[in-house]
Amino acid sequence: MTKTDGDHHRNVSSGGARAAVFGMSDGLLSNLSLILGFAGAHPSGSVVRLAGLAGLIAGACSMASGEWVSVKSQTELLERELEVERQAIAANPDEERRELQELYVSKGLSEELAAQMAREVMANPKLALEVHAREELGIDPNALGSPWLVAGTSFLLFAVGALLPLLPWLISGGTAAVWWSIGLGLAGAAALGGTVSRMSGKSIGLGVTRQVLITAAAALVTTAIGSLVGAG
Repeated sequence: MTKTDGDHHRNVSSGGARAAVFGMSDGLLSNLSLILGFAGAHPSGSVVRLAGLAGLIAGACSMASGEWVSVKSQTELLERELEVERQAIAANPDEERRELQELYVSKGLSEELAAQMAREVMANPKLALEVHAREELGIDPNALGSPWLVAGTSFLLFAVGALLPLLPWLISGGTAAVWWSIGLGLAGAAALGGTVSRMSGKSIGLGVTRQVLITAAAALVTTAIGSLVGAG
């Protein structure tokens, strides 16, 4: 049975996939670092727990709002460019047809075939806008991205990532909670690195190693700072 594009291609242009990866990674790394930084100063378990909860909520809200503003602004700019192109097609169809024909010729098509394709495209205003947007602006009008989808994905995945190293502190404290936080944090980093590498077709081992090393380095730095501050 022949597969269609929808069977083996994932839609990664809407921003949701990027928001999911970035949100999970940021939530895991930042909250693990925050928790271990506080734990390094040897406060009570309730202080570390409060810091972790605050980091989860504040980080998730910050991530979601930042992504919403970013994608919303980008979408508005792209919509403006599409509107300019739409008006140009309506006002100067012959000029736009010639531009499209020249573009096809520059890609290696014959004059006759390029002219035929340009006429057929321009005969359909919706198709004309889509083709001009793709060829001239590098924009896919059907995949501008949803700010609400990206914001919601960022919030949820940041919270999930931030919750992993916090879980031990919700049920215990002390040295055991520290080691469980480290274990869960590094396990989450490994799972994330492996998943991203598998999705992108890269080496899973390399992806896991890279994500774990980055997470471990950040955790070590904040733990050391917490220990120094606590000792002072």
